[in-house]
Amino acid sequence: MDNLTKVTEFLLMEFSGTWELQVLHAGLFLLIYLAALVGNLLIAVTTLNQHLHTPMDFFPKNLSVLDLSYISVTVPKTIHNSLTRRSSIAYLGCVAQVYFFFAFASAELAFLTVMSYDRYIAICHPLQYGAVMKSRRCYQMAVTTWLSCFSYAGVHSGNMFWEQVSRSNMIHQFFCDIPHVLALVSCEVFFVEFLTLALSSCLVLGCFILMMMSYFQIFSTVLRIPSGQSRAKAFSTCSPQLNVILLFLTTGLFAALGPTAKTLSVQDLVVTVTYTVLPPFLNPIIYSLRNKEIKIALWRLFVKIHFPQK
Repeated sequence: MDNLTKVTEFLLMEFSGTWELQVLHAGLFLLIYLAALVGNLLIAVTTLNQHLHTPMDFFPKNLSVLDLSYISVTVPKTIHNSLTRRSSIAYLGCVAQVYFFFAFASAELAFLTVMSYDRYIAICHPLQYGAVMKSRRCYQMAVTTWLSCFSYAGVHSGNMFWEQVSRSNMIHQFFCDIPHVLALVSCEVFFVEFLTLALSSCLVLGCFILMMMSYFQIFSTVLRIPSGQSRAKAFSTCSPQLNVILLFLTTGLFAALGPTAKTLSVQDLVVTVTYTVLPPFLNPIIYSLRNKEIKIALWRLFVKIHFPQK
């Protein structure tokens, strides 16, 4: 093993050996990517509306930028490889994929935790909401989240690539998936990164507990509201965030329990697509359908584009 040549590029697995199926996969991924691109851009643009400057709209805007970045880490390179019939990625390109995947996945978890706290204050302590969730504090929370998650990603990617990979250059996935990259590093690197991931799991568990506690308090408060109409309105304000959280946690569970196969099987492909593509694709749909203010802003934007004032 020690005498193997150091890797300068990695070979990714193709979806199929048939050109027609490769084009079909590329076309399907392109449609999903364009839909996610349009959906997240629309959410980000509509939340710039002067009537949508509350924390309830500020954090979804950050989440839309995050989802757009998250899906852009893997899908465009996958489409390019399928159309050009190439299956390679440069060593530094793989490092970049691992780094940004860590950064955006952890940032998504952090923002969902912050958003659950925002809904907890809004529903359980409505009179204190304006004092607690000030614009300045929201910006500070967002900046802190972005910086801490990029630093967190630097620690993990630095651990994984501090020693040049030389065992193999074959990654049995269509992008530099973290478990498959870990299978290629030396035992020393794997042990250090395993310890770091074990410590990081405590942070992930802490975020999960905070989200569950927030929504437990929210449901307890809402169920005590005597008016059915008021209960429905309260549920409607937190249901988009709850749906997004459930989607992210469910797909994350698939990622954690998914197999690290030596071939790109249909099962492995479905599991990977579930946590890399579905959240950024479905999140804007969830927010646009369940948030009345965003639906109104989208309609106004549509009217402004298609029926400009003469």
